[in-house]
Amino acid sequence: MKKLVKKVLITGEIKLKTGMHIGGTNSALNIGGPDKFVIRNPLTKEPYIPGSSLKGKLRSLLELSEGTVETDGKVWGPTKNPEDKAGKLFGTVGKYQQPSRLIVRDAPILSKIEEFENTDLPFTEAKTEVSICRITAQANPRTFERVPAGARFQLSMVLNVFDEDNESELRDSLQKSIKLLVDDYIGGNGSRGYGQIEINDLSFVEKDMAAYDN
Repeated sequence: MKKLVKKVLITGEIKLKTGMHIGGTNSALNIGGPDKFVIRNPLTKEPYIPGSSLKGKLRSLLELSEGTVETDGKVWGPTKNPEDKAGKLFGTVGKYQQPSRLIVRDAPILSKIEEFENTDLPFTEAKTEVSICRITAQANPRTFERVPAGARFQLSMVLNVFDEDNESELRDSLQKSIKLLVDDYIGGNGSRGYGQIEINDLSFVEKDMAAYDN
């Protein structure tokens, strides 16, 4: 059994450069409202970025950059490449199963409701798009709810380091993933301009096991 020797607490601020859409439930669909809603905290009704969305995007970008994705969409694991960096950081399943070294928290919104006084909906905007049928030229309008550009979210992650890990490699892989994400997008419809972000005030704080005694 590997021994946990350190936790690295990673914090920062995610700021939207363009509107972001991460889909939520449409159970509260209103007549005349958006067709696609964003995910919100059911208690506060504030939008947030799910940790699963962040972690999945970070992993997929690292896998693409390392060339470990097959043409059928399946990803290499330790069976093909024992030095698979994405597997070491994000974990693997199957015969060579190992736990993820990275915990990615949900990112709550930092911006206050007062900053959105001119938006269509609380914390969000409604963006109407039109798709055109190539045969009939008929327009098909649709409306997306988006968190507008300028909104800020709290980034929080934890990197677990075990005694047999190469900590430098884990950190390098994570920082590479973050840099790739900044030049990519988060959420849906990124090829149409949604979800461009910047990450500010990124901080790494180490805590060894002595910090958890008493």
